[in-house]
Amino acid sequence: MTMQLVVSSLPTRCSPSMPSSFSSASEDPSMETEAPKAPVTHERKLNLDLQEQLPKPYLARALEAVDPSNPQGTKGRDPRGLSVLQQHAAFFDRNGDGIIYPWETFQGLRAIGCGLLVSFIGTILINLLLSYPTQPGRQPSPLFSIHIDNIHKAKHGSDSESYDTEGRFDPSKFDAIFSKYGRTHPDALTKDELISMLKGNRNMYDFLGWVAAAGEWLLLYSVAKDTDGLLQRETARGAFDGSLFEQLQAKKKSI
Repeated sequence: MTMQLVVSSLPTRCSPSMPSSFSSASEDPSMETEAPKAPVTHERKLNLDLQEQLPKPYLARALEAVDPSNPQGTKGRDPRGLSVLQQHAAFFDRNGDGIIYPWETFQGLRAIGCGLLVSFIGTILINLLLSYPTQPGRQPSPLFSIHIDNIHKAKHGSDSESYDTEGRFDPSKFDAIFSKYGRTHPDALTKDELISMLKGNRNMYDFLGWVAAAGEWLLLYSVAKDTDGLLQRETARGAFDGSLFEQLQAKKKSI
């Protein structure tokens, strides 16, 4: 009995102590999202409450672009069995045959409000870069067609990773866009913050990915920013599933 009392009174070395430099409320270092000697982890914060705001935020969704404000995705919209990435691309398939030809890309860009020059240059770059990876065989398309069935094969690097490599939508990666870079507004990005995001997502020597990501996001900003010059979270989410393009097209037609 005496031995047991002595042992129980000794300080234990098994329970980990939390260094005072950690900033979160968690007492488990394995759950920390900031490292004291990596300042970038403090500058680019993660949303610690996402698990409470959205069921299973780590689970990539195949059919819906979800976030805490839209846990079921875009209301009243039929995904038609398409992945979220396929839905994004399908807007530019103007005749619905599953293939996007350059003239359809041009028509789609014009439909969402891009000018003639931007639409022309955008069409060349989009179909030139995305055509071959999406072909069903090894032969390139002389018409630079893009096959929606294989659009996941055209995913580039240096992006937000909100699409996974199969074209599903990853809610946690999408949320990180705004938790990391939305400094002035929690649910929106200024142009400077958008550029910071593009720089932060760059993979080393991935020059093609840098250009592709910059082109996509800056084009989105130019056609969808609000009157205060902000790219709203809901606007960006709509771009991922293509619902934003439909809204912009309807808005342009109504003018």
